[in-house]
Amino acid sequence: MQLKITIEIWRKKEWYIARCPELDFVSQGKTASEARYNLYEVMEIQFEEMAALGTIEDYMTECGYELENQSYISQVEMVGFEKSFFEIAECQR
Repeated sequence: MQLKITIEIWRKKEWYIARCPELDFVSQGKTASEARYNLYEVMEIQFEEMAALGTIEDYMTECGYELENQSYISQVEMVGFEKSFFEIAECQR
């Protein structure tokens, strides 16, 4: 079974962070490729554990997926991404 997912890659100092926002899985690595590979490994392990517990369908529903013709289809889609500035008010002590 295949899933359409988003993979975000972030750099945090010397580490790369890979994240799948739809499923809320995160991993890290010394390179972007390693972080992505580790994310796939995390997902594989998590789905194996959920299959053993019989909780995949509940988890996927919670993440906004619906089962259609043997495939989980996300009912939530990222439609934009932007970097912006937000002004933080100074706190009085």
